[in-house]
Amino acid sequence: MEEKIWGNNSSKSSQNALEIFHHKKIKSILIPGSGYGRNSKIFSQKGYNVIGIEISVFACKLAKKFDPLTIFINASILNIPLIEGEFDAIYCFNVLHLLLEDDRIIFLKNCYNLLNSNGLAYFTVFSDMESNFRKGKKVENNTFENKPGRPAHYFSEKDLLSHFKDFSVLKMGIINEPEDHGGKAHIHKLRYTLVEKN
Repeated sequence: MEEKIWGNNSSKSSQNALEIFHHKKIKSILIPGSGYGRNSKIFSQKGYNVIGIEISVFACKLAKKFDPLTIFINASILNIPLIEGEFDAIYCFNVLHLLLEDDRIIFLKNCYNLLNSNGLAYFTVFSDMESNFRKGKKVENNTFENKPGRPAHYFSEKDLLSHFKDFSVLKMGIINEPEDHGGKAHIHKLRYTLVEKN
């Protein structure tokens, strides 16, 4: 069974989000798809109130040991059992592109509702500049199954803007995110967006 396949270090984008959240005086952060906690610990160690949502029971167990300061809830990101308007910010790393279109819409609506007034959200997603774009079986528009049972959506800038049409987009761009898992070091060309709840 895969354990900490991405190592213990937080992602480059989480470090960027930390700077933004500090500047904006954020206090509470929701992390949907929190995995084993490598991208929650950077926030909880700085004193933020962090809640992670993770569907894998195994990942939740790892996370509670790796990042005991964060509260981890074993649940689906499509049905988050939390109070609307509870969070100052959301940090979401490489989760949105794993969902098909209908579920992406549901998930983003959930995120919007969970943010308080003028709450911030920082998302990263696969871009259409990824090396695996258009490889494998086509499932939906710009969505391909490169590995059996694991479809991924590849976002253009226009597509990403469309997904966040209910938010105010504050910043958007490309981030080169290095990863080394399975003995294969590589760089993902991710799109990131910083948005604010209207």
